[in-house]
Amino acid sequence: MTLSPLSEAELQKLVSQAQDGDTDAFGRIYDHFFTPVYRYAAFRLPKEMAEDTTADIFVKAWEKLHTYKSQRHIPFGAWLFRIARHTVIDTYRTHRGFEEVPETIVDNDVFNRTESRLERKDTLRIVRQALEGLPRRYREVLLLTYVSELPYNEVARILHLSEGGVRILKMRALRKLEALLPPEMGLEP
Repeated sequence: MTLSPLSEAELQKLVSQAQDGDTDAFGRIYDHFFTPVYRYAAFRLPKEMAEDTTADIFVKAWEKLHTYKSQRHIPFGAWLFRIARHTVIDTYRTHRGFEEVPETIVDNDVFNRTESRLERKDTLRIVRQALEGLPRRYREVLLLTYVSELPYNEVARILHLSEGGVRILKMRALRKLEALLPPEMGLEP
């Protein structure tokens, strides 16, 4: 099911309705943000934990919805991703014994050939290892911009930076990531 993107005005209206107890409005918010929030959690945690953590994120958002104030000029998405970020960090801290990124990612797409799947799996493992070598803030900016596909203004609010600061941090992170990747995998401009 493909949903049409919500404008910030439509989103603010749904948030206001949800703050008044309208569960259908919160359901539309959930549908709108589920995929990027899940991607963010899934990239940081094992799949089985990512599903539970995503559910926890939305439960916390529902419970804390009354604290969101649109007058502060913080987009709802940025507010939600702050909750997501802190929930993932809390989950990671409470389960320190697991590897942050599993190497056993299964691609269930029957249209993929085995060779292609193995090559992508190997590439993903190499990129994840390189990401692990980055400082935490570099890793965060890359995950939020590439994996969760958030715009610069929302990433800026999540990380408490200016948009220019996010762009600079992302540029530095990409340079550092390129240095950590094997030469044959260098980032292209």
